Amino acid sequence: MRILITNDDGISAPGLHVLDRIAHDLAGPEGEVWTVAPAFEQSGVGHCISYARPFMIQEIAPRRFAVEGSPADCVLAGLHQVLDAPPDLILSGVNRGNNSAENALYSGTLGAAIEGALQGILSIALSQYYGPANRDLDDPFEASAAHGKAVIERIIAATPANQPGYQLFYNVNVPPVAAGDVKGTALVPQGLRPGTGFHTQATTSPTGRDYLWIKGGDQQVQTAAGTDAAVNLDGYISVTPMRADLTAHDMLDTLKAIAT
Repeated sequence: MRILITNDDGISAPGLHVLDRIAHDLAGPEGEVWTVAPAFEQSGVGHCISYARPFMIQEIAPRRFAVEGSPADCVLAGLHQVLDAPPDLILSGVNRGNNSAENALYSGTLGAAIEGALQGILSIALSQYYGPANRDLDDPFEASAAHGKAVIERIIAATPANQPGYQLFYNVNVPPVAAGDVKGTALVPQGLRPGTGFHTQATTSPTGRDYLWIKGGDQQVQTAAGTDAAVNLDGYISVTPMRADLTAHDMLDTLKAIAT
């Protein structure tokens, strides 16, 4: 198996090293793992691409490239510049922190999976939820390292080979617990944390200039039962199948009066 891996935390991030080990286990001794990842952190950039400017790419080791661009840029560079044939699989992560619920819409980790799916490649984003039960472990990613390969294998086996229209991609979030406390895997829809969202916080620099920080909300807030963050906080790995089709299909009949 040939696998392309990337992330949004940057090419030196510990989660990428975890993903590299998972990818090598999946690929096997005869397989290939190629890394094309951002040269510096790109958290929160979503599905951004560097459409209006060029970006630098540098080979820093065999099959390992750093890109001065977004995770989606990395996928494009990997597919159209680095690899001489398409990979069988694209993996993005393992993100430091969850991309459940509304976080999915901001996530550069998920942005890479979106681009992979648009390019026709099975793509999976993996994120490690942080919380009181795992943030102080010697390895906060131990649950992802222990369970990631098996979850990916099940996704690969279950995904239909021929998909019309927009291709599936997957959002996988590993719960904020130690590896031995993971209860299982749940196939669930994306949730929404009530009353939680990003906001700005003003600050003034020592030189008197005004700046704004973007701050997130409480990540321990439950979503509706049976959705991603809810099962994560209950100790389950969430798997959410997604497509890049943003149409509100459930509203097409309700809003038909708009058409003339």
